[in-house]
Amino acid sequence: MRLNVDGGLPGNRTHRDTSEKAKDAVNRFVAPSVPLSRRHITDPPVSRLPMTPTVPQTTAPASRGDSVATDAPPPEGGSPAGPVQPTTEAFVAMQASPDFADLRRSHRSFAFPLTIAFVTWYLLYVLLCNYAGGFMATEVVGNINMALVLGLAQFVTTFLIAWLYSRHAATKLDPKADAIKSRMEADV
Repeated sequence: MRLNVDGGLPGNRTHRDTSEKAKDAVNRFVAPSVPLSRRHITDPPVSRLPMTPTVPQTTAPASRGDSVATDAPPPEGGSPAGPVQPTTEAFVAMQASPDFADLRRSHRSFAFPLTIAFVTWYLLYVLLCNYAGGFMATEVVGNINMALVLGLAQFVTTFLIAWLYSRHAATKLDPKADAIKSRMEADV
């Protein structure tokens, strides 16, 4: 009795036949003649099925130059009537006025010093954290150290500045801005 190399009888389908089919299926996706640097392992295998859209197309695509807006006609009477806006010359003239200069001075005299103070305070905190480790590790109460206290003070300072600015804007900036706005609307 003659046996195949893999131990099976001639004429019988053996384990070797099925494993060769499996190898053929693998080799179909990765061609051995292609160098490794040029193989695209992640590329999906090419399907032999005809390509058909999965979702039927219900509308024809817009041709070149067509609008994507609706086909409804524009409303009658032209554009809607809104408030009349001041001209560019009126804005430029108001910007050069003493009232606008006073508004700008009020804003800058509050915002710039507080911005400089807060940025300085923040950078001081960062520098202390980097270069004064012994000071920042000083325990204030229990396990709470100076770094934690100053870090939380950053948040308190942020909320304090926001509250101060909103109060300043409500008492000083908004009345001046409203006066300028009403004067410009009256001139139109």
